[in-house]
Amino acid sequence: MEKLSYTFKDGVAVIALDDGKANALGSQSWAELNTALDMAEKDDAIVVITGRDGMMSGGFDLKEMGDGPQDALELTSKGSKFARRIMAHPRPVIMAAPGHTIAMGAFLALACDYSMIKAGSYKVGLNETLIGMTMHNFGIEMGRYHLTKSHFNRCVINGEIFDPKGAMHAGFFDRVVPAEQWPMAIPMVGQMFGQANPKAFRETKLRSRKEIFKILDQAIEDDLDPAKVHAM
Repeated sequence: MEKLSYTFKDGVAVIALDDGKANALGSQSWAELNTALDMAEKDDAIVVITGRDGMMSGGFDLKEMGDGPQDALELTSKGSKFARRIMAHPRPVIMAAPGHTIAMGAFLALACDYSMIKAGSYKVGLNETLIGMTMHNFGIEMGRYHLTKSHFNRCVINGEIFDPKGAMHAGFFDRVVPAEQWPMAIPMVGQMFGQANPKAFRETKLRSRKEIFKILDQAIEDDLDPAKVHAM
Protein backbone atom coordinates (compact mmCIF):
# COMPACT_ATOMS: atom_id res chain seq x y z
CA MET A 1 0.00 0.00 0.00
CA GLU A 2 1.27 3.46 -0.88
CA LYS A 3 2.28 5.27 2.31
CA LEU A 4 2.36 8.81 0.99
CA SER A 5 0.74 10.73 -1.82
CA TYR A 6 1.48 14.15 -3.30
CA THR A 7 -1.08 16.25 -5.15
CA PHE A 8 -0.72 19.80 -6.41
CA LYS A 9 -3.67 21.98 -7.34
CA ASP A 10 -4.40 25.72 -7.28
CA GLY A 11 -1.08 26.53 -5.66
CA VAL A 12 -1.55 24.04 -2.80
CA ALA A 13 0.47 20.84 -2.37
CA VAL A 14 -1.25 18.19 -0.25
CA ILE A 15 1.04 15.58 1.30
CA ALA A 16 -1.11 12.75 2.65
CA LEU A 17 0.10 9.92 4.88
CA ASP A 18 -1.73 6.59 4.74
CA ASP A 19 -0.08 3.30 5.58
CA GLY A 20 -3.42 1.70 6.42
CA LYS A 21 -2.52 1.58 10.10
CA ALA A 22 -1.10 4.21 12.49
CA ASN A 23 0.91 6.16 9.88
CA ALA A 24 4.04 5.21 11.80
CA LEU A 25 7.00 7.41 10.95
CA GLY A 26 10.06 5.38 10.03
CA SER A 27 13.12 6.05 7.90
CA GLN A 28 11.22 5.42 4.67
CA SER A 29 8.52 7.87 5.77
CA TRP A 30 11.06 10.62 6.43
CA ALA A 31 12.71 10.04 3.06
CA GLU A 32 9.34 10.24 1.30
CA LEU A 33 8.29 13.32 3.28
CA ASN A 34 11.52 15.11 2.41
CA THR A 35 11.08 14.22 -1.26
CA ALA A 36 7.50 15.53 -1.16
CA LEU A 37 8.66 18.78 0.46
CA ASP A 38 11.30 19.10 -2.27
CA MET A 39 8.50 18.79 -4.84
CA ALA A 40 6.39 21.39 -3.03
CA GLU A 41 9.32 23.79 -2.96
CA LYS A 42 9.85 23.27 -6.69
CA ASP A 43 6.14 23.92 -7.27
CA ASP A 44 6.36 27.04 -5.04
CA ALA A 45 3.34 25.66 -3.22
CA ILE A 46 1.54 26.25 0.03
CA VAL A 47 1.92 22.89 1.81
CA VAL A 48 -0.75 20.91 3.64
CA ILE A 49 0.26 17.77 5.56
CA THR A 50 -2.61 15.42 6.33
CA GLY A 51 -3.43 11.77 7.04
CA ARG A 52 -6.42 9.57 6.44
CA ASP A 53 -9.82 9.75 8.09
CA GLY A 54 -9.40 9.07 11.81
CA MET A 55 -5.60 9.04 11.83
CA MET A 56 -2.91 11.66 11.42
CA SER A 57 0.01 9.74 12.93
CA GLY A 58 0.76 7.60 15.95
CA GLY A 59 4.38 8.79 15.97
CA PHE A 60 7.69 7.07 15.33
CA ASP A 61 7.84 3.49 14.03
CA LEU A 62 8.46 1.72 17.35
CA LYS A 63 9.55 -1.46 15.57
CA GLU A 64 12.39 0.44 13.92
CA MET A 65 13.14 2.24 17.18
CA GLY A 66 13.60 -1.16 18.78
CA ASP A 67 16.32 -2.25 16.35
CA GLY A 68 18.95 -0.82 18.66
CA PRO A 69 20.00 2.33 20.56
CA GLN A 70 21.85 3.85 17.59
CA ASP A 71 18.93 3.15 15.26
CA ALA A 72 16.62 4.90 17.71
CA LEU A 73 18.91 7.94 17.90
CA GLU A 74 19.18 8.20 14.13
CA LEU A 75 15.43 7.79 13.54
CA THR A 76 14.65 10.41 16.17
CA SER A 77 17.13 12.76 14.51
CA LYS A 78 15.46 12.32 11.13
CA GLY A 79 12.13 13.35 12.64
CA SER A 80 13.67 16.33 14.41
CA LYS A 81 15.40 17.52 11.25
CA PHE A 82 12.17 17.28 9.25
CA ALA A 83 10.25 19.27 11.86
CA ARG A 84 13.06 21.84 11.84
CA ARG A 85 12.84 21.94 8.04
CA ILE A 86 9.11 22.66 8.20
CA MET A 87 9.75 25.58 10.53
CA ALA A 88 12.20 27.07 8.00
CA HIS A 89 10.27 26.17 4.83
CA PRO A 90 9.86 29.28 2.63
CA ARG A 91 6.11 28.81 2.06
CA PRO A 92 3.32 28.23 4.59
CA VAL A 93 3.08 24.68 5.95
CA ILE A 94 -0.26 23.65 7.43
CA MET A 95 -1.29 20.47 9.21
CA ALA A 96 -4.82 19.23 8.59
CA ALA A 97 -5.12 16.38 11.09
CA PRO A 98 -8.14 14.16 10.39
CA GLY A 99 -7.73 12.10 13.57
CA HIS A 100 -5.36 10.83 16.26
CA THR A 101 -2.12 12.84 16.49
CA ILE A 102 0.39 11.31 18.89
CA ALA A 103 4.08 11.75 19.75
CA MET A 104 6.07 12.72 16.63
CA GLY A 105 2.78 13.36 14.87
CA ALA A 106 2.02 15.98 17.50
CA PHE A 107 5.49 17.51 17.11
CA LEU A 108 4.79 17.95 13.40
CA ALA A 109 1.61 19.81 14.34
CA LEU A 110 3.71 22.12 16.52
CA ALA A 111 6.23 22.68 13.73
CA CYS A 112 3.65 23.80 11.17
CA ASP A 113 2.76 27.45 10.66
CA TYR A 114 -0.90 26.64 11.21
CA SER A 115 -2.46 23.42 12.45
CA MET A 116 -6.07 22.30 12.54
CA ILE A 117 -7.77 19.08 13.59
CA LYS A 118 -11.11 17.55 12.76
CA ALA A 119 -13.55 17.47 15.67
CA GLY A 120 -14.12 13.99 17.05
CA SER A 121 -13.11 11.49 19.71
CA TYR A 122 -9.43 11.70 18.86
CA LYS A 123 -6.34 11.56 21.04
CA VAL A 124 -3.59 14.17 20.85
CA GLY A 125 -0.42 14.41 22.90
CA LEU A 126 3.14 13.42 23.69
CA ASN A 127 3.03 9.96 25.22
CA GLU A 128 6.79 9.34 25.38
CA THR A 129 7.09 9.15 29.17
CA LEU A 130 4.00 6.94 29.32
CA ILE A 131 5.65 4.30 27.13
CA GLY A 132 9.05 4.44 28.82
CA MET A 133 10.89 6.87 26.55
CA THR A 134 12.88 9.79 27.96
CA MET A 135 11.90 12.87 25.98
CA HIS A 136 14.65 13.95 23.61
CA ASN A 137 16.16 17.43 23.86
CA PHE A 138 14.58 18.52 20.58
CA GLY A 139 11.13 17.51 21.83
CA ILE A 140 11.61 19.37 25.10
CA GLU A 141 12.64 22.57 23.32
CA MET A 142 9.79 22.28 20.79
CA GLY A 143 7.35 21.92 23.65
CA ARG A 144 8.86 24.83 25.54
CA TYR A 145 8.64 27.06 22.47
CA HIS A 146 5.19 26.12 21.15
CA LEU A 147 3.03 24.91 24.04
CA THR A 148 1.38 27.23 26.51
CA LYS A 149 3.39 27.70 29.67
CA SER A 150 0.69 26.13 31.82
CA HIS A 151 0.62 23.00 29.64
CA PHE A 152 4.35 22.36 29.23
CA ASN A 153 4.76 20.05 32.23
CA ARG A 154 1.43 18.35 31.58
CA CYS A 155 2.40 17.55 27.99
CA VAL A 156 6.15 16.99 27.98
CA ILE A 157 6.75 15.45 31.43
CA ASN A 158 3.38 14.02 32.45
CA GLY A 159 2.47 12.73 28.98
CA GLU A 160 -1.11 13.92 29.28
CA ILE A 161 -3.35 13.06 26.34
CA PHE A 162 -6.03 15.48 25.17
CA ASP A 163 -9.11 15.54 23.00
CA PRO A 164 -9.03 18.01 20.05
CA LYS A 165 -10.43 20.93 22.07
CA GLY A 166 -7.99 20.34 24.94
CA ALA A 167 -5.14 20.01 22.44
CA MET A 168 -6.04 23.37 20.95
CA HIS A 169 -5.91 25.01 24.37
CA ALA A 170 -2.53 23.36 25.04
CA GLY A 171 -1.08 24.81 21.84
CA PHE A 172 -0.92 21.80 19.52
CA PHE A 173 -3.60 23.16 17.19
CA ASP A 174 -4.92 26.54 16.17
CA ARG A 175 -8.40 25.38 15.27
CA VAL A 176 -10.82 22.49 15.75
CA VAL A 177 -12.89 22.11 12.58
CA PRO A 178 -16.46 20.75 12.89
CA ALA A 179 -16.78 17.43 11.08
CA GLU A 180 -19.34 18.77 8.63
CA GLN A 181 -16.93 21.55 7.60
CA TRP A 182 -13.88 19.29 7.22
CA PRO A 183 -14.25 18.67 3.43
CA MET A 184 -13.74 22.42 2.86
CA ALA A 185 -10.96 22.88 5.43
CA ILE A 186 -7.99 22.39 3.09
CA PRO A 187 -9.33 24.59 0.25
CA MET A 188 -10.21 27.33 2.75
CA VAL A 189 -6.82 27.33 4.45
CA GLY A 190 -5.18 27.39 1.03
CA GLN A 191 -7.15 30.50 0.16
CA MET A 192 -6.33 32.08 3.52
CA PHE A 193 -2.57 31.64 3.17
CA GLY A 194 -2.69 32.44 -0.51
CA GLN A 195 -3.32 36.05 0.49
CA ALA A 196 0.08 36.34 2.19
CA ASN A 197 2.88 38.01 0.26
CA PRO A 198 5.39 35.16 -0.30
CA LYS A 199 8.53 37.25 0.18
CA ALA A 200 7.27 39.01 3.30
CA PHE A 201 5.98 35.73 4.76
CA ARG A 202 9.27 33.91 4.16
CA GLU A 203 11.49 36.67 5.53
CA THR A 204 9.33 37.29 8.60
CA LYS A 205 9.11 33.56 9.32
CA LEU A 206 12.88 33.16 9.25
CA ARG A 207 13.63 36.41 11.08
CA SER A 208 11.23 35.63 13.92
CA ARG A 209 12.67 32.13 14.47
CA LYS A 210 16.40 32.86 14.48
CA GLU A 211 16.82 32.25 18.20
CA ILE A 212 14.75 29.05 18.37
CA PHE A 213 16.65 27.64 15.38
CA LYS A 214 19.91 28.01 17.34
CA ILE A 215 18.37 26.16 20.27
CA LEU A 216 16.88 23.41 18.11
CA ASP A 217 20.07 22.88 16.13
CA GLN A 218 22.01 22.38 19.36
CA ALA A 219 19.32 20.00 20.62
CA ILE A 220 19.55 17.91 17.44
CA GLU A 221 23.33 17.72 17.87
CA ASP A 222 23.04 16.75 21.53
CA ASP A 223 20.43 14.06 20.79
CA LEU A 224 22.88 12.26 18.49
CA ASP A 225 25.53 12.11 21.25
CA PRO A 226 24.89 9.06 23.46
CA ALA A 227 26.93 10.67 26.24
CA LYS A 228 24.49 13.58 26.37
CA VAL A 229 21.21 11.73 25.93
CA HIS A 230 20.91 10.89 29.63
CA ALA A 231 22.88 13.85 30.93
CA MET A 232 21.38 15.74 33.84
